[in-house]
Amino acid sequence: MELAARNRYLQLAFNSGSSEVARLLPRIPRDPRILVEAGTPYIKREGQRAISVIRTLWGGYVVADLKTMDGAAEEVAEAAEAGANGATVLGSAPAETLNLFISSCEKEGMDAFIDMIGVEDPLRVLMRLRKPPRVVVLHRGRDEETSRDKIIKYAHIKRVRSKFDVLISAAGGIDLRQAQSASFNGANIVTVNIVQPDDPFEGISSDDQIEKLAVDFLNGID
Repeated sequence: MELAARNRYLQLAFNSGSSEVARLLPRIPRDPRILVEAGTPYIKREGQRAISVIRTLWGGYVVADLKTMDGAAEEVAEAAEAGANGATVLGSAPAETLNLFISSCEKEGMDAFIDMIGVEDPLRVLMRLRKPPRVVVLHRGRDEETSRDKIIKYAHIKRVRSKFDVLISAAGGIDLRQAQSASFNGANIVTVNIVQPDDPFEGISSDDQIEKLAVDFLNGID
């Protein structure tokens, strides 16, 4: 499954567990512009099973949010075995890890996503690499959502694209208005968390009409 630069994608991230995935995922429209993510908390809780459960229920693109920091080849192989089409590595990882992660993804027929959470200058990270990833993720972390001065810096999009032919993903505290802003500023992928009703984080509540909201987000970023 190939991501096209001309398209705008909605990435829905599941972070709680397989029971939530089994309840909600069948309700999500089968649209090729929707990517489904096994979020980091979900993978930490259930391991490879988190990815394989989504793969079983979703015939489209699956992202494994591994946030790899070391052991790149092993983690990519496990994600591929579980059925992922793409996986994430942290931009703060050593250059050796980033290069191995990208080459391992290429070997497995997967897309490499470099998550720039906590990285001040994504372009500097990319300049160290033998080859670029398929996707660069501009990410404001969950904990950073509590600080008003922590925002997704869309100015990085033009800087990165001036040097590299990559897709850009925006993630972290995204609601419908912010999704539209991300798309307007050039993001190819907008990541939205599926959150619990009592969570303090932005996203789509698991109690909401997820079918309608997914369509609203797709229309908003188109």
